[in-house]
Amino acid sequence: MPNIEFMQEPHKKKDLIKVLNPLVKKWFFKRFKEFSLPQLYGVMEIHSRSNILVSAPTGATKTLTSFLAILNELVDNAEKGILEDRIYAVYMSPLKALNNDIQKNLVEPLKEIEELAGKDLGIRVAVRTGDTTPYEKQKMSKKSPHILITTPESLAIVLSSVKFIEHLRDVQYCIIDEIHALADSKRGVHLSLSIERLSRMASHMTRIGLSATVAPIEEIAKFLVGFKDGKPNRCKIIDVQFIKDLDLRVLSPLKDLINTTPEETHEAMYKLIDKLIQSHKSTLIFTNTRAATERVVDHLKNKFPKRYTADIGELDDLKSSARGIAAHHGSLSKEHRFRVEESLRQGNLKTVVCSTSLELGIDIGYIDLVILLSSPKSVARALQRIGRSGHKLHEKAKGRLIVLDRDDLIECSVLLKSAIEKDIDKIHIPTGALDVLAQQIAGIALEGKINIKDLFRLVKQSYCYKDLKKKDFQQIIDYLAGKFISLEDRHIYARIWYDEETGMIGKKGRMARVIYMTNIGTIPDESFITVKIGTQTIGHLDEGFVEKLKPGDVFVLGGDTYTFKYSRGMVAQVTASTQRPPTVPSWFSEMLPLSFDLADQIGNFRRLMNEKFSVGRNKKEVIEFILDYLYVDKNAANAVYEYMKEQYEFSEIPSNTRIIVEHTQDARGPVTVFHTLFGRRVNDCLSRAVAFSASRTFHKDVEIGINDNGFTVRTPAKIDIMKAFNRIKSDELRKVMEFAIEKTEVMKRRFRHCATRSLMILRNYKGRQKRVGRQQVGSMILMAALKRIDPNFSILKEGRREVLEDLMDIDNTKKILEGIENKDIKIEETTTQMPSPFAFNLILQGYTDILKMEDKIEFLRRMHNNVLAKISLKK
Repeated sequence: MPNIEFMQEPHKKKDLIKVLNPLVKKWFFKRFKEFSLPQLYGVMEIHSRSNILVSAPTGATKTLTSFLAILNELVDNAEKGILEDRIYAVYMSPLKALNNDIQKNLVEPLKEIEELAGKDLGIRVAVRTGDTTPYEKQKMSKKSPHILITTPESLAIVLSSVKFIEHLRDVQYCIIDEIHALADSKRGVHLSLSIERLSRMASHMTRIGLSATVAPIEEIAKFLVGFKDGKPNRCKIIDVQFIKDLDLRVLSPLKDLINTTPEETHEAMYKLIDKLIQSHKSTLIFTNTRAATERVVDHLKNKFPKRYTADIGELDDLKSSARGIAAHHGSLSKEHRFRVEESLRQGNLKTVVCSTSLELGIDIGYIDLVILLSSPKSVARALQRIGRSGHKLHEKAKGRLIVLDRDDLIECSVLLKSAIEKDIDKIHIPTGALDVLAQQIAGIALEGKINIKDLFRLVKQSYCYKDLKKKDFQQIIDYLAGKFISLEDRHIYARIWYDEETGMIGKKGRMARVIYMTNIGTIPDESFITVKIGTQTIGHLDEGFVEKLKPGDVFVLGGDTYTFKYSRGMVAQVTASTQRPPTVPSWFSEMLPLSFDLADQIGNFRRLMNEKFSVGRNKKEVIEFILDYLYVDKNAANAVYEYMKEQYEFSEIPSNTRIIVEHTQDARGPVTVFHTLFGRRVNDCLSRAVAFSASRTFHKDVEIGINDNGFTVRTPAKIDIMKAFNRIKSDELRKVMEFAIEKTEVMKRRFRHCATRSLMILRNYKGRQKRVGRQQVGSMILMAALKRIDPNFSILKEGRREVLEDLMDIDNTKKILEGIENKDIKIEETTTQMPSPFAFNLILQGYTDILKMEDKIEFLRRMHNNVLAKISLKK
């Protein structure tokens, strides 16, 4: 029998009823008519102490599935008088707000069960997060809850807490909610080690994972249960991802996305949004950036003042919810977001517009429509967002994707096809993060003495460290033990003691626990960068934006354009740039990257379209194919046909097996467009490799612009860019990229993040918080010191790994280069006097900040007409 197995059949209702305590059974059927499908699959398995992963859509009763068997056991123990003062279950989620929801949803059933019992059962539920008061924490330490609700960071703290750790010695159940949202970041890596630490104290602990739509689900199961002797522990997967019906459509506000004025496009979009909102009780609108969220709210209130006049501050006074509208995103205060969520729950809001902040399963009440403004860039993300509608089990999830240009139309149409046909993009789980490992080993040393052989075995039980090399592990031990004396010049002292003869490690110094507790976590401090010309301050930029910049990049700030020179600490030096348009749009740091799998599906559709044109299929036959292949209406099919036909007749259609390198020119002069539709993470990696190769080959710097569909290259002098491209080999890619990123802004910033996670740089010390600027300056000096010890020092190595594997996608980039070398992917060059239709949006990206939306649409319309004229001349 395989260790990871899918459950094929649910348990019978009568068998589930047999194991329920009479009180729990009475309460359940008073509240619900029947067991849901996830409950029939999962409750008996949890009762039998099997590790399980439940993958189901939002509102499919995942949470109650995970808790029903646990509540049943606690109620049973309470009635028999054998309920002990210890923690039976630990529940974790990525969001504090979700934790508060869970507490409410547990306390209420317990009260109802106690009413049925006619007595107090004494079952305690408590939340412990960063917001929990010292008094509440002290109360928990004296008298523990039976169910502890917490976050990954707070779990790591209590695992190293002298008083509280005793309550965790025999935990029976561990629930990880929204596990997919944790697994794809270093929070998940950190959590995976915390779970192994918890399991070391509670060896018979049952692990329960709750996930929305995700793939590959087997990898999430392995992440949940960990490894033993190189093999995953046993886990049963309950895969009911698609039990809810979906009502999905791609909508365009206009029949013709090109031959309309900007005013018409703008007006039609907001009329369509308003029509959808007014025909539904409550609507949730997702944008892809915070700025777009604010803009949509503002436009709806200004265009339809009688329908959307209420601000969040007026909601309490509203007698009707018909006019309630609000924005919700991460830049708004916690208090504002909480009020929006409460107002939505209570039915006081007609519409909420958000970016990504409401994707996860916070209880926001009944939503009957979700609108996605442009592509969410991932099938899983689209399903997660649309799943916020029809929140109850048997309700249909209803989503509408609104598109404004032809690239977006094709992307959303292919995304819709993948969603309907259950073809979900794969999640990326970071592995081998050495900075997180250093932090966790410092925490483990606080628990007591441990032999490094046992510690190495413990660490390798985590999915994220199953392939950890002994050499990397040992260097982390040596660093933490203070073996590198020269680091003391940078005030980096030993965090643990280590006896090389016995192989034992343990806590070192009275401050060790305080330092660990006040510097724990994986989410880096972020701040704003001051932009200066010499000593004159121009303004401020988000740090996430600056890390994407390269010397020579042009951006807009306060309506003016500037060229980036360099940064020191938290200051960026620039020069005024009046002649050149931006090469990096201001919203770049907020952009969601197109997933590699969805990009591949779009590339495959392009390939099929090219085949139809190549064999001479007429318009009717091609449109019939589009209607059969994609789930779109005739207007959309016609728009897709015209766009593809224009590209085919003008130049060539690039695809997932065909890269077109287009040498063309625009208003700024010659430009080479690489049509590599593989998503921004791959294109970021590939374009930097090309730029590095060009600089080494021709000793010239090149200017690069990237998006999901490809990248552009501009050079100050004419060079053979294909010669530089052809020099990049798959087996040398990592080495090339490590050189390419070594002195970049992104490496500088990411190294600081790694240094703070690994406790090399302390964010907090003796009650004082170190500003981000001082952290950054300190990290640059530290980087130089580490390179003198070993150019491949563990934390330097981790900084490079994070940039190349987590931020970029070097693995899939390597596969593409292998495809080119094996002739599975063809490269074709073409020369045009003006950009092809597909090249427009790639080149236009740099102009976006100095063009209003109306100007952009007008620009596209003019270029479209030029293309048609060019095609007519060719004919």
